Amino acid sequence: MLISHGAAMTFDRFSRLASIPALALAALCFVATTLATTAQAASISLLRDPDIERGLNEVAAPVLRAAGLNAKRVRVLVVNDSSFNAFVIDSQTIFIHYGLILKVDRPEMLQAVIAHEAAHITNGHIARRTQNLRSAQSAAGFGAALAVLAAAAGAGEAAAGIALGTQASAVRGFLAHTRAEEASADRSAAGTLRRAGISPKGLVDLHRIFAGQEVLSAANQDPYMRSHPLSRDRIRAAEAYLASHGDTSKADPNAQYWFARLRGKLSAFTRSPKWTLRRVGEERYKDVRLMREAVAHHRRNNLNKALGAIDGALAVRPNDPYYNELKGQILMENRRWEAALGAYRRAASQAGRDPLILASLGRAQLAAGQPKSALKSLEASRSLDFRNAGMLRDMAQAYAKIGQTGMAALATAERYALQGRLKDAGVHAKRATGLLPTGSPAWRRAQDVLIAAEQDQKRKRK
Repeated sequence: MLISHGAAMTFDRFSRLASIPALALAALCFVATTLATTAQAASISLLRDPDIERGLNEVAAPVLRAAGLNAKRVRVLVVNDSSFNAFVIDSQTIFIHYGLILKVDRPEMLQAVIAHEAAHITNGHIARRTQNLRSAQSAAGFGAALAVLAAAAGAGEAAAGIALGTQASAVRGFLAHTRAEEASADRSAAGTLRRAGISPKGLVDLHRIFAGQEVLSAANQDPYMRSHPLSRDRIRAAEAYLASHGDTSKADPNAQYWFARLRGKLSAFTRSPKWTLRRVGEERYKDVRLMREAVAHHRRNNLNKALGAIDGALAVRPNDPYYNELKGQILMENRRWEAALGAYRRAASQAGRDPLILASLGRAQLAAGQPKSALKSLEASRSLDFRNAGMLRDMAQAYAKIGQTGMAALATAERYALQGRLKDAGVHAKRATGLLPTGSPAWRRAQDVLIAAEQDQKRKRK
């Protein structure tokens, strides 16, 4: 969920931890204890919003299927960064900076990015990068992302584990792919787009955005240029593919709608309300226009106008869970607890098992003085998606309110580990082990966090 207060926004941290299979935890601890880098820089953060993620799934699905990937398993997540970049770390997740989404102006261009990153998965590039990562001390901080994604791919009985904060230098080094890999990914992406019935012109236009970037110094280049090195040869190759195969594709109305919607919500929350209201008249979809207006008025603290706009969007799409979720957010942040709870309940019933909406429902139930109901919703959310530090914060509060202090300490320990705050995680994990029944599943989760936190401290002292 996008959480705003006035003109400010906060985002959940990039998940550093959750239920990680024992082998993944062991591998992570090995990386943590053998790599010598001690500095931790700013963490990657994810921008979590159910509406935006649904839109990305709709846009990505035909591309992923054409690439031979399972569109239900491979997720596209948004990194809270305004630069133009995208990357993959393993076979389960594609990360795209929100700045890229705002910079491209057609769904085909975004689908070209997704096709390119999917090619890194299908062409086996990740295995080589993982091996390089193991041997590169500068990449120690990427233990976080590797652990999170290993957990996403894991199955069976899982134990809680930790992941380290990500170093900015490690990010740059890890994303500096070889030109051979990039050229291979481009060729595969073009074929994927053609098989999906999507215009490969999006790939050409994507490259053209950065024409001339190579003559700039690294400090002045766009980050995408540094991590996805472009060249005139790559642009010519994409143009040659288009000329050779032609373009018989037709615009996909579904992709156009969801692209406009996810881009509209991102811009409404990341750009000024004045900017949004000045340009919202250009929006072709009435419900998306009203949603953008609702966000802008909400960020201006005008509750009546915000509710009027979101109710207008709901009049167009009355069974839309994401508009009900946004209405719940507006009401929650204006301390209208009962009304917010009603909106979130409608959203949850309409969306089925959406983890982010369930987490929002749990937060509303907690605010309305229903901690037991909140725990039920929050546990359901956690079972579906662990990458939500806000959900763990609310879970800790709910456990504390019903007197389960050991579980509250565990949830807090896992939240801190998720955020890369390993010292704080260890403090709360130690408290949890003293309060929980010895040998219980929750006690073992706390032990895993405590052991990993202790190993991290030993590594730092070397």
